[in-house]
Amino acid sequence: MKRLFLTAICFVFALAVNAQTKPKGSLFIIGGGERSDALIKQLVSTAKFTPKDYIIVLPMASEVPDTGFKYISAQLKKHTDLPIKNFNFAKHSTSDVKWVDSLAAAKLIYILGGDQNRFMKVVLNTPVYNAIHKAYANGSTVAGTSAGAAVMSKHMITGKQLLDTVYKETFNKLWDKNVEFAEGLGLLQNTIIDQHFLKRNRYNRLISSLNAHPEMVCVGIDEATAIIVHGNKATVAGDSQVLRLANPKGLKTTEKGLIKFTQAEFGLFAAGDVMDIKP
Repeated sequence: MKRLFLTAICFVFALAVNAQTKPKGSLFIIGGGERSDALIKQLVSTAKFTPKDYIIVLPMASEVPDTGFKYISAQLKKHTDLPIKNFNFAKHSTSDVKWVDSLAAAKLIYILGGDQNRFMKVVLNTPVYNAIHKAYANGSTVAGTSAGAAVMSKHMITGKQLLDTVYKETFNKLWDKNVEFAEGLGLLQNTIIDQHFLKRNRYNRLISSLNAHPEMVCVGIDEATAIIVHGNKATVAGDSQVLRLANPKGLKTTEKGLIKFTQAEFGLFAAGDVMDIKP
């Protein structure tokens, strides 16, 4: 009886901890390419602004951060009158308490495209990383496009191929250990995001990612398209499609290093569809 009582207490405690740690915010993950006004309008709607809120753009992935900020702020201004701030931590201390606190309190954080490795080099193991997580946990929307989509994952696809050393938008073969991963923001601990998916024919890269992390869900988001993440559900928005891969069965590697499996979950989704992910 005492053991049952202790087990019940532990179960209730675990539920309480889970409720406290589950983020209250949303992720708005865009696969790159053109952002339609309808998609940005949906982003603004997702953020659920109040009159006192503001938006912060993080441009550190971009080679042209000021230009990138100019374009996204112009789009956002069509749908909201709230202040939009450009926080380029590549040129500003990541330990500036005023900036970091402002970032943590932003209702919408938007991460520009470019190079995801460049972004994480600035952010990883800094107060900026913690501030993004704090904002998401407290109910803010964290959005990103292209490289800003890739950084959402804990296991971030870097874009570098380890075996096919000459870069191509798709892999020559489905090799084992051909995808390079690095640590991303980890807003999605158990889902791997790939972007520009249909446009750049990245099926081979996503399948290879599933081979590398078969316990995860792998999601390929096409251009001008987004997934809106709430907990373990993702709603598709935009003009194109999203592909979901998960749970490969009979996963093996041949003597020549080729991967194979007998079956896996394969889903193709369009605007309005809801799919399961692993946050």
